[in-house]
Amino acid sequence: MNGGKSRELKLGALGRVEGEGALHLCVHNGEVTEARLKIYEPPRFFEAFLRGRAHTEPPDITSRVCGICPVAYQLSACRAVEDACGTVIDGRLAALRRLLYCGEWIESQTLHIHLLHAPDFFGCDSVIELARIQRAEVERGLRLKQSGNAIVELLGGRSIHPINIRVGGFHRVPTRAELRSLAERLRRERDAAVDMVRWVSGFDFPDAGCDHELLALAEPGSYAIESGTPTAMDAPSTAGLPADADRALPTRAFDVHTFGDHVVERQVPYSTALHSVLDGRRHLTGSLARYAISGRWLSPIALEAARDAGLGDPRQGTVCRNPFRSIIVRAVEVLYAIDEALRIIDTYEPPAHPAVKVPPRAGTGHGATEAPRGLLYHRYTLDAKGTVTGANLVPPTAQNQGAIEEDLRRTVRERLRDGEPTDAELTALCERVIRNHDPCISCSAHFLDLRVHRPHSAAREGNPPTGA
Repeated sequence: MNGGKSRELKLGALGRVEGEGALHLCVHNGEVTEARLKIYEPPRFFEAFLRGRAHTEPPDITSRVCGICPVAYQLSACRAVEDACGTVIDGRLAALRRLLYCGEWIESQTLHIHLLHAPDFFGCDSVIELARIQRAEVERGLRLKQSGNAIVELLGGRSIHPINIRVGGFHRVPTRAELRSLAERLRRERDAAVDMVRWVSGFDFPDAGCDHELLALAEPGSYAIESGTPTAMDAPSTAGLPADADRALPTRAFDVHTFGDHVVERQVPYSTALHSVLDGRRHLTGSLARYAISGRWLSPIALEAARDAGLGDPRQGTVCRNPFRSIIVRAVEVLYAIDEALRIIDTYEPPAHPAVKVPPRAGTGHGATEAPRGLLYHRYTLDAKGTVTGANLVPPTAQNQGAIEEDLRRTVRERLRDGEPTDAELTALCERVIRNHDPCISCSAHFLDLRVHRPHSAAREGNPPTGA
């Protein structure tokens, strides 16, 4: 740190964010002139790995993109390949896929809530520290996560990088007895999930709003998870409303086959990750977007919990645009996923076959599902033999980077108006803003390098850290 107005703050390592990244923040005359989320870890090259592979292989290959949400990658891949081959999965197999996805939502969202996000609200550096003062709540969260893992393990063959998922369905489907045993556990955890929503709703939330457009899948009559139509909700600023407007705005839907015409990726010079825009504008996908667009279709118990938690009633057009309160929406989604899993199990009848045939054909297929962090899109082009000749994956974090950077600008600017924060205060604030969105930078090391450049700063740019 330099004396006077010349200051440089460097945070060499940040836990509770997945992957390797840095934040470059510039402030001049009390204004944030630059906020860059700099992702510097090497490209993953999954699109290249997929070229030349058989049309049956993308689910197994893409599951390795993420160890926390492999189901999202597998089912998005399945939908895209099946679309290219002209096959539709419905009925009992589709219900099993939704049940599997509920398991991933439960385990991923509870991991974020308890291990990554909740410590911020108690001034803790880790979940270990949080457990010293909120032991019962952390243990409850771990039990909830284990229930999600149990669903994924039963339907997927194992809880991490499942092996039972295939194009056309599953290699094996569960018996009624296996699901009945699972249901007994989920009924106990449903009450725990209600308590979790109540717990997070009592946190102290800063006043904040965001004016990003929102993007999520929508499927009338159901809270979209494993299928739906991409649907965008306008930004408040376009309607002359403040960024924290709590009312629903007009939406527009587009066919998933035109996804690439609406969500356009571009390379930025400071990051190895692509940035995305929606019809040329900044957008946000994830829990806040899902709740705004599909909240009316939550189950009764989840709707009641949302109202009691202060989120309002989405059936009456209320939305949540405070990123700090996203933790409440995630908790409501966990409760919904448990309730939805029980609904599917209660009506379960084993399908006649664990999978349907998906014969190869030449064509391009598109698939999108709602990963815990937001809309995940896959596109594959196949030749007549079913060989993959082209692939494109657009993950939620790539779409959310512009929104995260704008939230950083807004939040830091507002904080500077209240006085001159110390380096520690500004660092903690920026970390919280980033963790609001649970960015999945990658599935390896966890770093954030924060550099704050003040007027007349003699700070050096330097290189990002390379190890813990």
